[in-house]
Amino acid sequence: MSKKVLIVDDDVDLIEIFKPVLKKNGFQVKTANNSQEGLEAFKTFLPDVALIDLAMEHFDSGFTLCHKIRKLPEGEKVPIYILTSLGQETGFRFSTDTAEEQNWIKADGYLEKPISPNDLVEFLKEKLFK
Repeated sequence: MSKKVLIVDDDVDLIEIFKPVLKKNGFQVKTANNSQEGLEAFKTFLPDVALIDLAMEHFDSGFTLCHKIRKLPEGEKVPIYILTSLGQETGFRFSTDTAEEQNWIKADGYLEKPISPNDLVEFLKEKLFK
């Protein structure tokens, strides 16, 4: 059975690059372009992993969406990774290295954008097929 990946990002070009590569590598993919669509997609698609852009409608939309997902019974255990170019753009870096940071952010980790589609596939395989 293939693993289900939800990508929530307002960058349509990024989604159009990632989606076919993930599908080619055996993943089922659902996408959303904002946090509201992302929450609805999460509830109906029930992904094995969620990749969520940090800055969509607001600079912290990704964090807010992570908190909403974690409040859902089906969202408690799904790995969530924040996609962000914040560090590159501002020099600000956040971490999910400690349980306290993960509890505050409600994500299991983050990926710096840009990330190549092939690197994303390898990352997902490593995280989902241990």
